[in-house]
Amino acid sequence: MAKNETSNKEEGKLIGKITHYFGNIGVAVIELSDTLKVGDTIRIVGGEADFTQVVDSMEYEHEKLKEAKKGKSIGLKIAQKAHEGYKVYKI
Repeated sequence: MAKNETSNKEEGKLIGKITHYFGNIGVAVIELSDTLKVGDTIRIVGGEADFTQVVDSMEYEHEKLKEAKKGKSIGLKIAQKAHEGYKVYKI
């Protein structure tokens, strides 16, 4: 039992959770518990989902943002389906 063994994927830092998913347009609403910037790589984990993607763009109240701070709920187009409660990590 080697204590240095890890899974293939980086877990990263928990920065938020999905509070809503609009399946018709593939957009998740993410309630942030930390800062997120365009260009950051995120990992979404929950249920059967476990995928990473780069943040291309995000919106708050229909305004495009380059950076969103802790406490905001932002809209983000995501690569796969997601559900409420899925965790979002920054890697």
